[in-house]
Amino acid sequence: MNQLTLTTPALLFSAISLIMLAYTNRFLAYASVVRNLKEKFLQQKDDALLLQINNLRKRLYLTRSMQIFGISSLLLCVLTMFLVYINLQTIAVWIFGVALVLLIVSLGYLIKEIQISVDALNHHLDDIESHLSDKTKN
Repeated sequence: MNQLTLTTPALLFSAISLIMLAYTNRFLAYASVVRNLKEKFLQQKDDALLLQINNLRKRLYLTRSMQIFGISSLLLCVLTMFLVYINLQTIAVWIFGVALVLLIVSLGYLIKEIQISVDALNHHLDDIESHLSDKTKN
């Protein structure tokens, strides 16, 4: 890298901001599902609901990790801009590199969370299909 300028880390601002908005929306959706699931569980203490609760707990932890690494990446981008501003190029390049790694980790957690979400949805689809096949047999 020849020279790191203020615009390089600033370019990530919009991308990270959009990613953080998506993460926040996921978190809010999970919060709503958890509240509904709690009410359902209090009405009928079903073991299937316990499996959903455990699945949601994993997804919440992953979402929290995604947010922490994403915010840390954004914070280091701001620090990079400050270091460039005060002419500490070498440190700025290293800090920016760490910011990129943190963003990669955050996106890796997103991939894992999506895989778990798809598995959970497939489980629900399997339940629907089994109920439908039971009805056609009767």
